Amino acid sequence: MWLVAAFVGAICSTGLRAENAPASKIDLDKAKGTATQVCSACHGPDGNSLITVNPSLAGQVPQYITKQLASFKSGERANPIMMGMAAGLSPDDMRALGVYFGSLPAKPDAAKDRALAEAGAKIYRGGVAAAGVPACSGCHGPDGSGIPAQYPRLAGQHADYTLAQLKGFRAGLRNSASAAAMRTIAGRLSDKDMEALSEYIAGLRQ
Repeated sequence: MWLVAAFVGAICSTGLRAENAPASKIDLDKAKGTATQVCSACHGPDGNSLITVNPSLAGQVPQYITKQLASFKSGERANPIMMGMAAGLSPDDMRALGVYFGSLPAKPDAAKDRALAEAGAKIYRGGVAAAGVPACSGCHGPDGSGIPAQYPRLAGQHADYTLAQLKGFRAGLRNSASAAAMRTIAGRLSDKDMEALSEYIAGLRQ
Protein backbone atom coordinates (compact mmCIF):
# COMPACT_ATOMS: atom_id res chain seq x y z
CA MET A 1 0.00 0.00 0.00
CA TRP A 2 2.96 2.27 0.42
CA LEU A 3 4.32 1.87 -3.11
CA VAL A 4 4.36 5.13 -5.03
CA ALA A 5 2.50 5.31 -8.33
CA ALA A 6 5.61 5.30 -10.50
CA PHE A 7 6.99 2.21 -8.84
CA VAL A 8 3.66 0.41 -9.17
CA GLY A 9 3.62 1.29 -12.87
CA ALA A 10 7.11 -0.09 -13.34
CA ILE A 11 6.21 -3.36 -11.67
CA CYS A 12 3.02 -3.73 -13.67
CA SER A 13 4.87 -3.10 -16.92
CA THR A 14 7.05 -6.14 -16.26
CA GLY A 15 4.01 -8.33 -15.80
CA LEU A 16 4.56 -8.77 -12.06
CA ARG A 17 1.75 -8.28 -9.59
CA ALA A 18 2.30 -5.34 -7.21
CA GLU A 19 1.23 -7.37 -4.22
CA ASN A 20 4.08 -9.82 -4.87
CA ALA A 21 6.70 -7.10 -4.41
CA PRO A 22 8.79 -7.53 -1.26
CA ALA A 23 7.64 -5.37 1.65
CA SER A 24 9.95 -2.64 2.87
CA LYS A 25 11.95 -3.61 5.92
CA ILE A 26 10.91 -1.88 9.12
CA ASP A 27 13.82 0.10 10.54
CA LEU A 28 13.14 0.01 14.26
CA ASP A 29 16.50 1.57 15.12
CA LYS A 30 15.61 4.64 13.07
CA ALA A 31 12.14 4.71 14.60
CA LYS A 32 13.62 4.57 18.10
CA GLY A 33 15.92 7.45 17.24
CA THR A 34 13.02 9.54 15.94
CA ALA A 35 10.92 8.69 18.97
CA THR A 36 13.74 9.61 21.36
CA GLN A 37 14.83 12.81 19.65
CA VAL A 38 11.49 14.13 18.40
CA CYS A 39 8.46 12.43 19.94
CA SER A 40 9.59 12.06 23.55
CA ALA A 41 9.11 15.72 24.48
CA CYS A 42 5.34 15.37 24.13
CA HIS A 43 4.73 11.63 24.39
CA GLY A 44 7.30 10.63 27.00
CA PRO A 45 10.70 8.93 26.65
CA ASP A 46 9.05 5.51 26.79
CA GLY A 47 5.85 6.40 24.93
CA ASN A 48 3.95 7.07 28.16
CA SER A 49 3.13 10.75 28.16
CA LEU A 50 3.69 12.71 31.35
CA ILE A 51 1.50 15.52 29.99
CA THR A 52 -2.16 14.59 30.36
CA VAL A 53 -3.35 16.56 27.32
CA ASN A 54 -0.94 14.58 25.12
CA PRO A 55 -1.69 10.94 24.37
CA SER A 56 0.38 8.04 25.53
CA LEU A 57 1.45 5.98 22.50
CA ALA A 58 3.03 2.97 24.20
CA GLY A 59 1.08 -0.20 23.44
CA GLN A 60 -1.10 1.53 20.86
CA VAL A 61 -2.32 -0.40 17.82
CA PRO A 62 0.59 0.02 15.35
CA GLN A 63 -1.62 0.48 12.29
CA TYR A 64 -3.56 3.21 14.08
CA ILE A 65 -0.43 5.22 14.80
CA THR A 66 0.71 4.83 11.19
CA LYS A 67 -2.66 5.96 9.88
CA GLN A 68 -2.80 9.00 12.14
CA LEU A 69 0.69 10.08 11.11
CA ALA A 70 -0.35 9.80 7.47
CA SER A 71 -3.48 11.83 8.20
CA PHE A 72 -1.42 14.55 9.90
CA LYS A 73 0.99 14.66 6.98
CA SER A 74 -1.81 14.95 4.41
CA GLY A 75 -3.65 17.56 6.45
CA GLU A 76 -6.70 15.32 6.75
CA ARG A 77 -6.28 15.56 10.51
CA ALA A 78 -5.49 19.12 11.42
CA ASN A 79 -3.03 19.79 14.21
CA PRO A 80 -0.30 22.37 13.55
CA ILE A 81 2.29 20.68 15.75
CA MET A 82 1.72 17.15 14.51
CA MET A 83 1.39 18.24 10.89
CA GLY A 84 4.85 19.74 11.17
CA MET A 85 6.25 16.65 12.87
CA ALA A 86 4.83 14.31 10.23
CA ALA A 87 5.81 16.44 7.24
CA GLY A 88 9.23 14.87 6.82
CA LEU A 89 8.23 11.27 7.50
CA SER A 90 8.14 8.71 4.72
CA PRO A 91 5.48 5.96 4.63
CA ASP A 92 8.11 3.50 5.87
CA ASP A 93 9.03 5.87 8.72
CA MET A 94 5.38 6.04 9.77
CA ARG A 95 4.98 2.29 9.64
CA ALA A 96 8.13 1.78 11.69
CA LEU A 97 7.03 4.31 14.31
CA GLY A 98 3.72 2.50 14.63
CA VAL A 99 5.47 -0.81 15.23
CA TYR A 100 7.98 0.76 17.62
CA PHE A 101 5.44 2.51 19.84
CA GLY A 102 3.14 -0.49 19.71
CA SER A 103 5.93 -2.66 21.11
CA LEU A 104 6.51 -0.48 24.18
CA PRO A 105 4.85 -1.45 27.48
CA ALA A 106 2.02 0.85 28.45
CA LYS A 107 1.88 2.39 31.91
CA PRO A 108 -1.84 3.12 32.29
CA ASP A 109 -3.24 6.18 33.97
CA ALA A 110 -5.74 5.75 36.78
CA ALA A 111 -9.30 6.87 37.43
CA LYS A 112 -9.50 9.48 40.16
CA ASP A 113 -13.26 9.77 40.63
CA ARG A 114 -14.85 6.42 41.47
CA ALA A 115 -18.46 7.48 41.01
CA LEU A 116 -17.70 9.09 37.66
CA ALA A 117 -15.75 6.03 36.51
CA GLU A 118 -18.64 3.73 37.46
CA ALA A 119 -21.00 5.85 35.37
CA GLY A 120 -18.51 5.66 32.52
CA ALA A 121 -18.29 1.89 32.83
CA LYS A 122 -22.03 1.59 32.16
CA ILE A 123 -21.70 3.64 28.96
CA TYR A 124 -18.56 1.87 27.83
CA ARG A 125 -20.06 -1.58 28.33
CA GLY A 126 -23.69 -0.93 27.45
CA GLY A 127 -23.93 2.37 25.58
CA VAL A 128 -26.77 4.84 26.01
CA ALA A 129 -29.83 3.23 24.48
CA ALA A 130 -32.04 6.31 24.80
CA ALA A 131 -29.55 8.38 22.79
CA GLY A 132 -28.70 5.69 20.27
CA VAL A 133 -25.13 5.36 21.53
CA PRO A 134 -23.61 1.88 21.12
CA ALA A 135 -21.30 0.30 23.66
CA CYS A 136 -17.70 1.45 23.23
CA SER A 137 -16.54 -2.09 23.93
CA GLY A 138 -18.00 -3.23 20.63
CA CYS A 139 -15.23 -1.50 18.69
CA HIS A 140 -12.52 -0.92 21.29
CA GLY A 141 -12.81 -4.22 23.12
CA PRO A 142 -14.04 -5.03 26.64
CA ASP A 143 -10.59 -4.24 28.02
CA GLY A 144 -9.96 -1.25 25.77
CA SER A 145 -7.25 -2.99 23.75
CA GLY A 146 -8.75 -1.96 20.41
CA ILE A 147 -8.97 -4.00 17.23
CA PRO A 148 -5.78 -4.05 15.12
CA ALA A 149 -5.96 -2.05 11.87
CA GLN A 150 -9.44 -0.81 12.75
CA TYR A 151 -9.87 0.76 16.18
CA PRO A 152 -7.32 2.21 18.63
CA ARG A 153 -6.42 1.08 22.09
CA LEU A 154 -8.11 3.23 24.75
CA ALA A 155 -7.15 1.47 27.97
CA GLY A 156 -5.26 3.69 30.37
CA GLN A 157 -5.29 6.77 28.17
CA HIS A 158 -5.22 10.11 30.00
CA ALA A 159 -8.73 11.32 30.81
CA ASP A 160 -7.87 14.88 29.75
CA TYR A 161 -6.79 13.69 26.31
CA THR A 162 -9.77 11.36 25.80
CA LEU A 163 -12.19 14.08 26.82
CA ALA A 164 -10.61 16.57 24.43
CA GLN A 165 -10.86 14.08 21.56
CA LEU A 166 -14.50 13.29 22.25
CA LYS A 167 -15.29 16.99 22.23
CA GLY A 168 -13.24 17.35 19.06
CA PHE A 169 -15.27 14.64 17.33
CA ARG A 170 -18.50 16.33 18.40
CA ALA A 171 -17.31 19.71 17.14
CA GLY A 172 -16.23 18.24 13.81
CA LEU A 173 -12.55 18.91 14.40
CA ARG A 174 -11.77 15.26 13.69
CA ASN A 175 -13.22 15.33 10.19
CA SER A 176 -11.58 12.46 8.32
CA ALA A 177 -13.80 9.91 6.61
CA SER A 178 -12.76 7.23 9.09
CA ALA A 179 -13.90 9.44 11.98
CA ALA A 180 -17.49 9.68 10.74
CA ALA A 181 -18.82 7.07 13.17
CA MET A 182 -17.16 8.74 16.13
CA ARG A 183 -18.53 12.14 15.14
CA THR A 184 -22.03 10.67 15.18
CA ILE A 185 -21.51 8.92 18.51
CA ALA A 186 -19.89 11.92 20.20
CA GLY A 187 -22.71 14.12 18.95
CA ARG A 188 -25.11 12.07 21.03
CA LEU A 189 -23.08 12.19 24.23
CA SER A 190 -23.57 14.84 26.89
CA ASP A 191 -20.62 16.60 28.50
CA LYS A 192 -21.21 14.49 31.61
CA ASP A 193 -21.23 11.30 29.55
CA MET A 194 -17.90 12.27 28.00
CA GLU A 195 -16.36 13.06 31.37
CA ALA A 196 -17.56 9.73 32.77
CA LEU A 197 -16.24 7.75 29.81
CA SER A 198 -12.88 9.50 29.94
CA GLU A 199 -12.52 8.77 33.63
CA TYR A 200 -13.42 5.11 33.20
CA ILE A 201 -11.07 4.64 30.22
CA ALA A 202 -8.16 6.09 32.22
CA GLY A 203 -8.54 3.27 34.71
CA LEU A 204 -9.07 0.43 32.23
CA ARG A 205 -6.51 -2.37 32.45
CA GLN A 206 -5.69 -5.14 30.00
